Amino acid sequence: MLNNLIDWVIENGGLYVMLFIIFAETGLLLGFFLPGDSLLFAAGIYANKLSASFYNVHYSVIILLIIIASVLGNMAGYWFGNKTGPLLYERKETFLFRRKHLMRAHDFYEKYGKATVFLAKFLPIIRTFAPIVAGIVKMPKATFTFYNILGSIVWVTSMVLGGHFLESWVLNKYGFSLKEHIDIIAIIIILVTTLPVLFKLFLGKKPVVDTNIKVDTNVK
Repeated sequence: MLNNLIDWVIENGGLYVMLFIIFAETGLLLGFFLPGDSLLFAAGIYANKLSASFYNVHYSVIILLIIIASVLGNMAGYWFGNKTGPLLYERKETFLFRRKHLMRAHDFYEKYGKATVFLAKFLPIIRTFAPIVAGIVKMPKATFTFYNILGSIVWVTSMVLGGHFLESWVLNKYGFSLKEHIDIIAIIIILVTTLPVLFKLFLGKKPVVDTNIKVDTNVK
């Protein structure tokens, strides 16, 4: 299914559809299910077709345009969170909504916001919601923008160039193309990017509770 999707994007929409998908996945709530990593890797594999669909430019121009789409997507998510944040703080608490969770998110971004914005680019789903939460908790815009741009450059460049050069190497070394194996590559990318997070969440070290607490029984 992923192969068909990517083939359709390349053949019918080319770079324009890819830019929209990257923009949507990095900033719009409904874009969390889109295959950003796999699409970027495929962009490197199909670099020649993408260039042909956009005035035969060099693939470095394609990388630059995708970086811009990623940056703008995050900025849109930040803007949305920034505008809706005050409404959430004033909202009446319900079973599903607790203001303390917003305060915890605020404290988390105060401490780890820079790394979160940067590393979220490499994590499916999280990359969609990280900029929105940053806007909600009022992360400084200049700080968010810097790490948004830095993360976008590293994420897009590593994925696209990884696909481009790996395709060339495999084709020259073994005589076959990766285009027919994008689904497997996508699974590998997802596992590599998400397993460390899942391991940290579920199998990471938990705080040790000291059970040898001495209680003073000589209460006067």
